[in-house]
Amino acid sequence: MKILLSNDDGVHALGIKVLQQELIKHFEVTVVAPDRNCSGASNSLTLLNPLRAQALDNGFYSVNGTPTDSVHLGVSQLVASTPDLVVAGINKGPNLGDDTLYSGTVAAATEGRHMGIPAIAVSLLGKHEQYYQTAATITAKIIKRIQLHPLGHDQILNINVPDVPMHDIRGIKVTRLGHRHKAEMMKKMQDPWQRDIYWYGSLGQELDGGEGTDFHAVANNYVSVTPLTVDMTAHNSITNIREWISEVTL
Repeated sequence: MKILLSNDDGVHALGIKVLQQELIKHFEVTVVAPDRNCSGASNSLTLLNPLRAQALDNGFYSVNGTPTDSVHLGVSQLVASTPDLVVAGINKGPNLGDDTLYSGTVAAATEGRHMGIPAIAVSLLGKHEQYYQTAATITAKIIKRIQLHPLGHDQILNINVPDVPMHDIRGIKVTRLGHRHKAEMMKKMQDPWQRDIYWYGSLGQELDGGEGTDFHAVANNYVSVTPLTVDMTAHNSITNIREWISEVTL
């Protein structure tokens, strides 16, 4: 199996190095990742500047763009043949619930899916992010199962692994996304020259984090595996909106 590996923490991040070292034991791996931390980049593309890819001493490709750019460039230009799987991670920190919308890690996987390639995103969550090897080992095991059970054509897997030793992982649960309360408002501060600056506030607390959600699984030391669809259509609203939209006169 040929794998294109990317992330949003940057090509020098520990997570992508640990994951690459584990995956090359079993698969053919090419790493193409942003040259810097792009957390929160979501599916953004670099359209107004040219992209450049630099081959590093360790064989990784460093791209002066976003996670989405990195995957697109990797698939279309930097690998000799189309990968069998796109893997994004290991992200430093969780990608749970509503946060997946902003995640560059999930976006890298989504771009693989947009290009017709099965894809997964992997994140490690905890206070210190120490046990990347736990996440790497679990990812390799899941990929081996994907080889036997291909993903749906419109889906990716979003995997979140508790930051604990392997022997403390209680199992794997297939989950749905939970939801948070709204985030805190932006915080206003002053720089050393007394000019106003602004920082995003803390993430909101869990609003919907009960059993069956990704929040609940990882809080209880289970690996959370959530299938995500790239179709954002609110199918359950189509009939209702069709009824009242017909009354709009043009």
